[in-house]
Formats: sequence, structure tokens, C-alpha cells
Amino acid sequence: MRTPTPRFVAAILLAALWFAGPVATADSGEAYTVPLAPRPTVVTAYDEPEKRWQPGHRGVDLAAGPGQAVRAAGAGRVRFAGTVAGRPLVSVSHPDGVITTYEPVEADVDAGDHVSRGEIIGTVIGGHPGCPVLVCLHWGARRGSGRGADYLDPLGLLGAVRVRLKPVG
Repeated sequence: MRTPTPRFVAAILLAALWFAGPVATADSGEAYTVPLAPRPTVVTAYDEPEKRWQPGHRGVDLAAGPGQAVRAAGAGRVRFAGTVAGRPLVSVSHPDGVITTYEPVEADVDAGDHVSRGEIIGTVIGGHPGCPVLVCLHWGARRGSGRGADYLDPLGLLGAVRVRLKPVG
């Protein structure tokens, strides 16, 4: 029997971690949790552009039902609850410097409110452009604001990001 190569073992381990990736629950002690319950399907993945001015998808779209409760992914302070470019949005600043955004969401919170991880912050409504299903929640994450913002894959907050191996040479 041949001994598996280190590259093969690493690929199997990474695949196992991806499919069994941890997802925080409201009582797991983790910093972040999924903003919809039960665990939703990701219908549009994060797609960061090569250059910050290029088009991309700076967040993930989660399949949702109309009027479904949206929960704060982590504890923090509501930074904004209102309308941007005609779309209702809630953003939450977290103690670790991450800002999470939820859109389109009819807010049950106001700017300045403190929220706990898993606390209901509003309800998702239809109308997210580009949503491939009836209703989507666009969930975003970033550090910083404006031109200095570094966008993050929000699934990374859950430890559930896909690792892509590139060929050597």
C-alpha cells in the first residue's frame, strides 16, 4: 500500500473542514452566528474584485422567506438603521472592529442601540437586486469605512470559508 502524499492529505483535511465547517449557534460561546434561522442556503457567494473599484459581490446572499426574522450576527451597537439608495439597511459595529450589514431589512432597532448576538434586529423583505430566489438577505462584513474599508467574506466570521488550493509551479 502506498503512503499518501502530504499534498493529498492536506487536500482531504481541507475538504473535510469545509464540509464540516463550524457554524456558531446562539449558545455556543462563539463571537458570531448566522443571521437567519434555520441555517440558510447561500445563493450568491462572496466575490471580491481584484481592484476595489471593479464590480464584485461584497457579501453573501442568503435565501430567506418574506418577513423572516434577521438576527445580529454578533454583539455590538447598531451603527445605522434606515434607507440607503432606496433600500432598507441595518449595520452593526462589533467590538473587534468588524461592521456587519443586513439588507433589505425592515429595522426593529435604532442607531445607537446595543444588540446581543442572535438578537432580532428586523425582518427581511423582498427586493434585493440580483437575488436568484424569491427573497434574499444580503449579509456583508467589513473593517473600516469609505475608501479605507476592507471587505470580508462574512462566512469567514463563522469559520466557514472555502479554501482554494492553487497548483504548485
